[in-house]
Amino acid sequence: MPRLRLVDEGPRRAAVLGSPVIHSLSPLLHSVAYAALGLPHWSYGRFEVDERALPGFMSRLGGRSGSVWAGLSLTMPLKRAVIPLLDEITGRAASVEAVNTVIRHPDGRVTGDNTDIPGMVAALAERGVTHVESATVLGAGATAASAIAALAEICSGPVTVFARVPGRAAELRGWGERLGVDVRTARWEHADRALSAPLVISTTPKGAADGLAGVVPASLGVLFDVVYDPWPTSLAAAWAGRGGPVLGGLDLLVHQAARQVELMTGHGPAPLGAMRAAGTAALAAAVA
Repeated sequence: MPRLRLVDEGPRRAAVLGSPVIHSLSPLLHSVAYAALGLPHWSYGRFEVDERALPGFMSRLGGRSGSVWAGLSLTMPLKRAVIPLLDEITGRAASVEAVNTVIRHPDGRVTGDNTDIPGMVAALAERGVTHVESATVLGAGATAASAIAALAEICSGPVTVFARVPGRAAELRGWGERLGVDVRTARWEHADRALSAPLVISTTPKGAADGLAGVVPASLGVLFDVVYDPWPTSLAAAWAGRGGPVLGGLDLLVHQAARQVELMTGHGPAPLGAMRAAGTAALAAAVA
């Protein structure tokens, strides 16, 4: 892959922001990528930042005073809160009103993108899932919106979203209209019905879908559970135990991080294999 943008060859800095963020694997994955790409002058950290602290942090990125900053990865609860603080966002990020990647350009502009969407598509394609006739999504937050956008590329039929917060139903249907997806909504208490779809994408926080582990059906499609810590989730373990194919949060994290590395550094392709191996080892060590 050619260089994606001009970058300085002096010290460059990136980081992940969020709350909580202490358990994020992003510093490990990005650092492994820098080493493999021959970028010893790049560093990547983590900062505990909530919505109240975000404007102050972002103010230190721009202009000459922020010249060493190249970009940021954002996790909850910042994916929407950051939008008013940016100079512009991509159409992809705007389509779901969620930014997980901030790029600081050499001219000082700070822009936002969403690599969760192509990350999901790439992770599914890697497992041979390039088309489904219908799908279900568990959860209704920013990651659910990214899942709907990803499904716009591979799903030819309806997508049913099971929302834990009933008030999100209208917004979910609005996302579907903008993205050209037939989004239907259902109440969370009926989420067991989601599990019979050809593709189930669980976007809920850890523990939220554990109750569904006991109602996994005998006939299974593909489960994509975006949680990676702890792994496996109760739902993923029950799914795999019945012989169903499972993708985890590490699959998404690696693919979206690889795209972030390429956008921030201007170098690529990012070393998917090395990044995945490092993440897998770190998760195994955490439970040892």
